[in-house]
Amino acid sequence: MSTYLTETRYPLELAPAMPDVWELWQRAKTLEWDPEMDIPWEELHPERYPEEHIMAARLHWSRRTWGEYGAISESPALLLRFCLENRLPDLRFFFTMRTQEEGRHAEASWLMAERLGGYFPQPQNPPTVSAVGTHGVRRMAFDPDTSLEGIFASLVCAAEEILIDAFKATVHKASNPAVHRLMELILRDEVRHIAFGWQCLDAWAPSFTPETVQNIERAVTQMIQNVEFNGYRNLWLAIEGGSATPVEIDADRVACEAGLGGTTPEDEMRIVPQFIKKIRARMEPWGVKLPLFDHPKLGKV
Repeated sequence: MSTYLTETRYPLELAPAMPDVWELWQRAKTLEWDPEMDIPWEELHPERYPEEHIMAARLHWSRRTWGEYGAISESPALLLRFCLENRLPDLRFFFTMRTQEEGRHAEASWLMAERLGGYFPQPQNPPTVSAVGTHGVRRMAFDPDTSLEGIFASLVCAAEEILIDAFKATVHKASNPAVHRLMELILRDEVRHIAFGWQCLDAWAPSFTPETVQNIERAVTQMIQNVEFNGYRNLWLAIEGGSATPVEIDADRVACEAGLGGTTPEDEMRIVPQFIKKIRARMEPWGVKLPLFDHPKLGKV
C-alpha cells in the first residue's frame, strides 16, 4: 500500500502523449455550456402537465441529480489515482474537465427538477437509497487490488455506455423543448466521456496480463449485477423492489410518456440486452469474457 502513498510527481512531463485523448480534451474546452442560459427554460411550461406527470418528472430528474453528484465525488478520486501512478498527462487534463462537466450535469438536472415544481434532496425509502448510492469508486480508486483498467472498464466505459444508450434511444421521446435540449447537451458530453474510456483501454490492451483481464471481468460483472440491476439508473430494473413505492418505480415510465425524460420498461427490455451484447463484443478482443446474466425481468442476457 505504501506505493500508493509515495509522491512520484517529478519529473513533471506535460507534453501530449495520447493524441486521441488530447483531442477530446481540446474539444471539451470549446463545447462548454451554461445550464442557466443554454436551455430554453421559458418553453418548459410545467403548468400544462397534470400533477402525476410533474411528480414523476421531479422524481426522475432528482434521481439523475443524485447520480451525477456521485460522479462529482468519484472523478477526483480517480484523478488522484492517475497522479499517484504518474499516468500520462492527457488523462489528468481530460478527467479534470470531465469532473467539471459532471458538475454541470448535476446542476442542470437539479434546475430541471426545481423548475418542474421542486427538487427532492434525498431518497425517501431505504431500497431507493441503496440503489442510487455511488458506484463505490472512491473506495476502489485507492484499493491496490483493483486495477485502474478494471475501474475504467466498469465505470468509465460500461456505466457510461448504458447511460448514453438510454439517452440515444429515448431523446426523441422528450417532446418538451427544454427537456429535449438538456438531454442533447448531456448526451454530447457523455459521448466524449465514453470515447475517452475506450481509447485509453484500447491503448493499454497490448499490455494486459491475465490478472488484468480477470480484474476487468470482475469489475464489469459487479457493475452490471450490483449497480445497474440494483436500480441505480432505473428502479424498475431493481431485482428486489423492497419498500420502494409504485410512484418511485413508475416515475421513469410516466415521465417518459409525458415527454419529460426517462425510459419505459419496454425501452429497457430492448436497451439493456443490446448494451450487454455490445460491451461483451467490444471487450472480447482483449480476452475479456463476461458471463451470461440472469435477470427476472430481462431474462438471460
